[in-house]
Amino acid sequence: MIKILADSTCDLSQEVLEKYKIDIAPLTICIKDKDYRDRIDITPDEFYGFIEDLDAPPTTSMPSPAEYLKIFKRAIQEGHSSILCICMSSGTSGSYQSAVIARDYFFEEYSEMTERVHVVDSKSMSHGSGWLILKSARMRENGAAFAELVEFNEAHKTSVKHYLSVDDLDHLIRSGRLTNASAFVGKLLKLKPIMTMKKGKGAIVAKERGRKKVLEHYVSEFSRRVDDELTDFIIIGYTSDITYAENLKHKIERDTAYKGDIFIMQMGVAVGTHVGLGALSMFFLEKGRMKDNLLINEVHGLAALKNQLLRN
Repeated sequence: MIKILADSTCDLSQEVLEKYKIDIAPLTICIKDKDYRDRIDITPDEFYGFIEDLDAPPTTSMPSPAEYLKIFKRAIQEGHSSILCICMSSGTSGSYQSAVIARDYFFEEYSEMTERVHVVDSKSMSHGSGWLILKSARMRENGAAFAELVEFNEAHKTSVKHYLSVDDLDHLIRSGRLTNASAFVGKLLKLKPIMTMKKGKGAIVAKERGRKKVLEHYVSEFSRRVDDELTDFIIIGYTSDITYAENLKHKIERDTAYKGDIFIMQMGVAVGTHVGLGALSMFFLEKGRMKDNLLINEVHGLAALKNQLLRN
């Protein structure tokens, strides 16, 4: 039996966690000098209801090695023979390192498990690691062996494509979730920025005017980049506006040939502290590793405008 576990930034729905028996190590969010365990002591809707009224930004802290160790040991006590732990990017959190420390302590007591526990640095944020976790759970249900799950995660983790648009970059800048260059560029932009992950951190790759254009960008890039063979589901994430996410889902169904599952899931409190209200994200597996940056997307935009003008 293979146990799959993660930290709470994976943002998978409670329904998915329960269906696939995925255990979660919660991050801690400090709000007004009070600590809350993500997914346990505070819900996303509660948090988003008062985030704009806070005088000081919340802070987050990673799960402790002791928390991970407790979950590892519980998995063995429940009869699992292998453990796959998939963590938020090491470039944005210490969660991965905490899990690695716990794994090493675990091996001191369970030396026979050294080939049966694997910790993945997902290089992802939010439903990016969640995508890998859900994919792994589905593969496990279809009979994949532990080695196959490890191989898939390590081979494809940097191909999980992220798109994230936020109404306010200040949350990401304060928390260091953007590269320095992107933070600088973001402050100059008057339009809505779109980000992806590069080398484990967020980077601005496009800018659009308004939500309608953001949806068009998401769908256009999805059609161009998606790995049709391996992307059997998409995850759309949102913080405070589910209608925004539903509009993206409907547009994918209407404007693309994609026929797989599309899940809409809310971003949790730990992630929400860094992205704020009005955020919209999208995750799928990309074919190869296609280049993606602000200049390239500007060129694509100009080419599309030229073709439109020629058609008219």
